[in-house]
Amino acid sequence: MRKFTFSSFSQLLLGRPLKSTELSHERLPKWKALPIFSSDALSSIGYGPEQIALVLVLPGLILYDYFPWIIAAIVALLFIITISYAQVIKVHPQGGGAYSIAKEYLGEYPALLAAASLCADYVLTVAVSVSSGTAALISAWPELIPYQISIDLFAVFAILMLINLRGLREASNAFVWPTYAFLITALMIAGSGIYQIFVLGRPPVILPQATTMLPPGTLCFLLLLAFANGCSSMTGVEAIANGAGAFREPVAQNAKRTIAVMAIILSTLLISTGFLIVHFGLLPSADRTLLSLLAETVWGRGTGYFIFQLLTMVILYLAANTAYNGLPPLMSILAQDGYLPRYLAQRGSRLSFANGIVLLSLCAGGLIVAFHGSVEHLISLYAVGVFLSFTLAQAGLCVHWLRQQPRPYGRLLLNGFGALVTAAVVGIILVTKFIHGAWIILIFLPILMRIFKAIHTHYEKVREALTLSSEELTNILAQPVNEHHVLLPVASPTRAVARALRYARDITDDAHIHALHIAIDAEAGERVRQKWHRLLPEISIEVIPSPYRDFSEPLLDYIKAFRDRHPDASIAVLIPEFEVGSGWERLLHNQQGLQLRWQLLNRFDVIVTTVPLLLTDPHEKKE
Repeated sequence: MRKFTFSSFSQLLLGRPLKSTELSHERLPKWKALPIFSSDALSSIGYGPEQIALVLVLPGLILYDYFPWIIAAIVALLFIITISYAQVIKVHPQGGGAYSIAKEYLGEYPALLAAASLCADYVLTVAVSVSSGTAALISAWPELIPYQISIDLFAVFAILMLINLRGLREASNAFVWPTYAFLITALMIAGSGIYQIFVLGRPPVILPQATTMLPPGTLCFLLLLAFANGCSSMTGVEAIANGAGAFREPVAQNAKRTIAVMAIILSTLLISTGFLIVHFGLLPSADRTLLSLLAETVWGRGTGYFIFQLLTMVILYLAANTAYNGLPPLMSILAQDGYLPRYLAQRGSRLSFANGIVLLSLCAGGLIVAFHGSVEHLISLYAVGVFLSFTLAQAGLCVHWLRQQPRPYGRLLLNGFGALVTAAVVGIILVTKFIHGAWIILIFLPILMRIFKAIHTHYEKVREALTLSSEELTNILAQPVNEHHVLLPVASPTRAVARALRYARDITDDAHIHALHIAIDAEAGERVRQKWHRLLPEISIEVIPSPYRDFSEPLLDYIKAFRDRHPDASIAVLIPEFEVGSGWERLLHNQQGLQLRWQLLNRFDVIVTTVPLLLTDPHEKKE
């Protein structure tokens, strides 16, 4: 019978390992890349217009006359950013987006600011999208409200993380059709509403007129706040540029066409949804999303409505998948540059950036729990990082165009204008949403940049410390070899100890082998000494009392004293261990050897070697 191991369980869960040569088969055609990389932006109609409406509805005063103008401003800004990122893809088709552009043209700290902004954006993308998806679900089935956080976490870890660990192609196969189904259904609702208005003559709903007038300053602030809320609809626009390397050849051309199609679809949905919300006089509700109210108004609360709610829930969950396709590749680039741990640069068995996927899931799950799955509170943190990265990307492109000869002044003017506009949006968001949570981002980004810099400094120090010149190699090898002592911690003479002892005799003589026993009980320690002398009288053993029943500290004190007595000697500590067959059996044994190895490597200049003895079940049948 074949033994069930962690490796076999992993393959059952994630699929067979993929060879590095199979990476090209994981790349995506445009029709698959569109839903995979654009689901975040396209799904924003599930919360973007509603966030505008939340600001425009005041007690005794509804400011829906300004709703179309805010939507128009957001759509204009969307096209500026889309054109800008098309240029980013052209300049850096290998991916990295704003970080790569800023690193090459603006310098280290602007690049780290872009990276920190994108990291914040993507983590919030998962948290906001999943929370919004659950909100859509409980809009149709309010009895699920007590289970909101549990549903959120299940979606993050059991669906999004697991499917993305299976690889990009697997994720695209799972997510592409639900995304297209949502887009078709959303366009059908928009088309049905417009048909009812312009063909069937469905009249507008006249909302109550304002009974008071707002001061100009207050009105201006509210409109800017509504605009800042609505700008959350543009999150995810940068994902195609960040993950351009996932497209099939020709990479740049396919990615640019995909981002253009995404912008057209998103602007169509924003304009039509905003128009219908105003025409039908739909107002935000505490227990219903605005998109849910729109679907019910157009189609009624029938089968079509419930299908759309399910699809809305799915697309909002899948919007989080944009982050899974954008952040792990970005973290891989940061890791290759030395700003994140090196293991984040490595692909897993399924050619996905598995470590980055797990880290993203943990961070997003923590945010959901911390903010209790509240979309409104999470949105307050959302757009700052997005527009900071937009601004840095366009500023970097300006420097790029200035270095070209002849200079393309049209592109320079476009990106310069875009940088100014997006920088102004950053200012608007910070001012209008500062007390609602935007201040957290102002603290978080510098901290994250400091972490990036500290990691990079550490790697540079390690690289300098490990760099070996030919002269240094000659000098090290020419140094005389001094006496070689072996310290052998033993609990009792066993087969594992005998195997370690045989290895010790290969590297030194018996006079330089020192067996050590930590005696928690004096009588038991004496029995070990007598047994040792009976079996191995030619090798000394020292029994070290431990009155406080601690194994590590007496042994470490002895090793320190031994090193002080032999400052020029080569000292090796051999740790005899036995290894059991399966993972669960390891939980039944004390891991003292592992603890001792970690403590020795962090405190002493000694050689630490583990000598394993693999134990097999004598009754186990061989295959």
